[in-house]
Amino acid sequence: MTLKELKGVGRMLAPFLLLFSSCFRSVAGRKLLRVYVEGLLSDVQRKNCEAIALAFGPCPRTLQRFLESIKWDEEKLCDRCQEIVVRDHSAPDAIGLIDESGIGKSGRSTAGVARQYNGNRGKIENCVVGVHLGYSTPGFQTLLDSQLYLPKDWAEDKTRRKKFFIPKHVTFQTKPQIAIDLIDRALGNGVRVAYWTFDELYGRDSKFRDALHARKQSFVGEIPCDTRVWTTKPKVITNEDHKGVGQPKKTPRVDANAKPSKVRDLLKHSSKFYLRRWQNYRIKETHKGPEVWKIKHLRVWRQTSEHLPSIRHTLITARSVRTGEMKFFIANGVVGENRVTLRGLLRVAFGRWAIEAEFRISKEELGLDHFEVRGWRCIHRHYYLVGLSFLLCSRIRQSLDQNDTGRLTVEQVRRSLNAWLQHRLLPEDILNRELMKLLYYQRRNALAIKSHTKTRIRLYAKLGIDVENIKSCTQTI
Repeated sequence: MTLKELKGVGRMLAPFLLLFSSCFRSVAGRKLLRVYVEGLLSDVQRKNCEAIALAFGPCPRTLQRFLESIKWDEEKLCDRCQEIVVRDHSAPDAIGLIDESGIGKSGRSTAGVARQYNGNRGKIENCVVGVHLGYSTPGFQTLLDSQLYLPKDWAEDKTRRKKFFIPKHVTFQTKPQIAIDLIDRALGNGVRVAYWTFDELYGRDSKFRDALHARKQSFVGEIPCDTRVWTTKPKVITNEDHKGVGQPKKTPRVDANAKPSKVRDLLKHSSKFYLRRWQNYRIKETHKGPEVWKIKHLRVWRQTSEHLPSIRHTLITARSVRTGEMKFFIANGVVGENRVTLRGLLRVAFGRWAIEAEFRISKEELGLDHFEVRGWRCIHRHYYLVGLSFLLCSRIRQSLDQNDTGRLTVEQVRRSLNAWLQHRLLPEDILNRELMKLLYYQRRNALAIKSHTKTRIRLYAKLGIDVENIKSCTQTI
């Protein structure tokens, strides 16, 4: 990157933020948007309201109010991001990515926090979990949408709902149900992808797969090894087929003799499957070299949520050559029909790693997990502003690729923007901001000491001790 290009990167920020002007009712709100986004793009260590405010000028409480109570339309901002993706970054081979990400939290004073499974840590711990949509094309990735998962006990607790400003329309939903709502919103904004892809948590939910199919959305998703399918389409018995004594059943059903098989058993017991030869495929390139997996595929009919056979699907079994790890994928398309190829399905199935990369960038570079706000709306505003910042970095990266510049990562673009933010300041500005930080921390520490002292005095008073009227030999520390 040349010095001229570096300066150009910074100059893209203001025109980009102008695209979101209609989301804000006041000039003050637009100015705070810029401050917050600049903070997310900067090298501030913890990208919360306090740290960003101290680095970029406004009072910390003002920036906290920007997330809490200042009127602006965060839903419209998210929709606008999706509209920009549709307008400028649509591609016929785009992949939609569905996954959740946990953020560890201490205490109980954050909307949705509970002891639940945190996939990032691989264990159950105190955390909040968000369901996210990602978007990936060759040379462009971004986050499309996010929603906080609300555990059932939270959804049913009126006191906590009121305290953390959880809207009345928000009810308990499973993560797959949230994902479908996010997909509906993206489709409503014109987002179109060749395929959606997801992990086992969503793949095990037959209603989720049915919902995608009902929306005429193609998918290739990972499924658990105990998912049931038929290798031959079973007969479905309806009222017209009823014979014998008794009332006919009201709903269609599969013939009792046509039992579905677990996908893991097909490798051992289905001649249609185990007699097929494994094929080696170079799945992806990593920093340590190419990844090669052995692949088998078979035409199957999956079991729907109503225990009926679906349309024809493709079952893919993959085994890592290096580690022996096994994965199973299901696609609602058939290899060899309607231009569906095994290579294309594998590209999507193993393309899900892109959402993991997006999570890593969002957390390490843009502070997705740095928020210290507690309310429902505040958290979602932070989610959407991180998504906006990610979109900006990805747009800049793609524009530089088109200018024949050496390919940059999103991380490098973010650091280039930080360099521009730092060097636009004069030495006097830097000194003034450092002075403001010192004064702020002095005031904050004094207020904290005063508050803690009052709390301690009240505690002693409950125990019958008047600390003002007892002998003292304390020293100021």
